[in-house]
Amino acid sequence: MPGLAAFTPFQNPRFSLYFTGQVISNTGTWFQNLALSLVVLQATGSASALSGVTVAQFLPLLVLGIPAGRLADRVRPRTILLVTAGAQAIIVAVLAIVLAGPTVEVWTIYALVLVLGTANTFDRVAAQAIIFELVGPGALSRAVSISTIALAAARSIGPGLAGLAFAGWGASACMVVNAASFLIVFVSLLLIRPSRLHRRPRADRSDPRTSASPLRSRPFVILAIVNVVVALFGLNLMLVLTSTVTLDFAGDATAVGAVHAMNAVGAIVGGLLAAIPASVSLRSLIGGCAALGFALMVNALAPTLPLLLLAGPLLGLGVGYYHGTINAAAQSSVAPAQLGRAMSLVTLGNYGMAPLGALLMGWVTDALSGRTALAIGGAAALLSAAFVAIATRLRS
Repeated sequence: MPGLAAFTPFQNPRFSLYFTGQVISNTGTWFQNLALSLVVLQATGSASALSGVTVAQFLPLLVLGIPAGRLADRVRPRTILLVTAGAQAIIVAVLAIVLAGPTVEVWTIYALVLVLGTANTFDRVAAQAIIFELVGPGALSRAVSISTIALAAARSIGPGLAGLAFAGWGASACMVVNAASFLIVFVSLLLIRPSRLHRRPRADRSDPRTSASPLRSRPFVILAIVNVVVALFGLNLMLVLTSTVTLDFAGDATAVGAVHAMNAVGAIVGGLLAAIPASVSLRSLIGGCAALGFALMVNALAPTLPLLLLAGPLLGLGVGYYHGTINAAAQSSVAPAQLGRAMSLVTLGNYGMAPLGALLMGWVTDALSGRTALAIGGAAALLSAAFVAIATRLRS
């Protein structure tokens, strides 16, 4: 059955082990992100102040994203991930100590999140580059698409559990959970034997197919433009959804967790749909962007918190399908020796735009509303779908 083909990467025990570690790690990250968001919002009452956390978290990508890609093409991604998992566990443990104190300064949170974001920059790129080494070229597209479900699966349980943990035990306990999740990832990587991984060819300076920048490829440039636009206007959902629930609808921590959890239910389905095709092309982005744009528009029209909850799975489906499609198309469009650099550019465009997008959408949310920010993101995604359709038609 075509639908069952999406699950074929799980026949590889190394991919299954890595995927499990990523689900646990991303679940822990939701404990951290939700706790920090609520601490800052409670302290300041400002979406713009909350955007400062996003800026600190993703600003290192703007500076170190390209070097991280070059490193991932020269050093085994498994080695990089072992170092970053250990470093992030230590940094988050320090955050737990700070939040356990009697008073918490927002600038201290910004500073520690900035350090954490530096380690996370190298982690994000290596996490994409290692997928080829886990499954090889034959199963790459499906494995890349299915790997996005790790984020969705974490969203399906992380926000709800994090909301309960924050309400019951406080922000410091949420940080402890995240630190433990990084230690679990560290152990899972140790269990993956390097000798069983597929080696990627190194870049040959005399061969332009492997030594040239991925930006020399017109299809990859089109993909990169879409990636930046959608990330800038449409994917600041931690900020926008949290602010919409808290500021527009006066929801509490449990409501915030519920909205993100409902969003994640659909994202799992979206990731599975993106993993069904054996290969993904640039034109696949037309459907990915259109699905995301439509889902954002529907959520923007929700006038009450219950209706926003009801529309959450649809938004998740759009996000999951878009992420699965664009990541698979990016890895399929370059040579294996270019994967580190290619995915650093995708990561830079996606997460590197988060600081600018957070500032912009934080301002929109404060000046207008979170629903307006969702509508702007929907319009950007729909325009991106039209752009890909026109660009690929001209190319053909």
